[in-house]
Amino acid sequence: MSLMDIGTVLIVLAVLAVLLRLVQRWIPHHVREAHNDVAGFIFAAVGVIYAVLLAFVVVTVWTNDDSARKTTFEEADAVAGIYWISRELPAPLGPQLEQQTLSYARTVMNTEWPLMAKHESSPQATDLVYQMRSGVFSINPTNAQQQVLYEHAVTHVEALASQRRARLNEVDDEVPSLLWVALIVGGVLTVGFTFLFGLPNTLAHSLMVLSLGGLVVISLLLIKEMNFPFTGVTAVKPTAFEVFLQRLPPPR
Repeated sequence: MSLMDIGTVLIVLAVLAVLLRLVQRWIPHHVREAHNDVAGFIFAAVGVIYAVLLAFVVVTVWTNDDSARKTTFEEADAVAGIYWISRELPAPLGPQLEQQTLSYARTVMNTEWPLMAKHESSPQATDLVYQMRSGVFSINPTNAQQQVLYEHAVTHVEALASQRRARLNEVDDEVPSLLWVALIVGGVLTVGFTFLFGLPNTLAHSLMVLSLGGLVVISLLLIKEMNFPFTGVTAVKPTAFEVFLQRLPPPR
């Protein structure tokens, strides 16, 4: 959690403390205590609904992050498949494909990954995919071995294009604005209902309200951090491409 997020939590808790103090001062606890049973019943219903909504959103954003991570590894596997097949192809196509796979992995890592945080992609990486596809389709197998290599190369290059499209589509995965409104309004209502309870011990009441308020704010901040798969504390890293580029044999 960043300093800004911590500051947000502290500000919200301070506001809740001030508002609760005003409510306790203007409406004595014995007045509110008379409605504890009704308020408790409604609060239970509101709390359950909001908890289900929070759980649904958290699971959704976590699933999106996990899907983006798997897509990245599948894309890197496809690049690696093209690379190793290129090592078996004769010159000039073999060395050309080999260099294109390495250039693609480095471009994705060093150029496209920072761009994805801004919901953008690298035209250079896209062009390299087109070049690899063109090179693979230009293979003219003359024997059974080359035919097998050609078929596997086509499979890998199509998988690369497919996984790249999937990764770029996942860049825009986010919680819709309408759902954010529901989360914020639901949080306000859930915490607001606790103001209606009347307790003779104002300190205990304050601790309950502030604890619930802090939990709601932290949950919303967690969703914000996980909102985009390639940004925030849970951001997907280009680990798969780094693994691919490590310990490769000398280029031809």
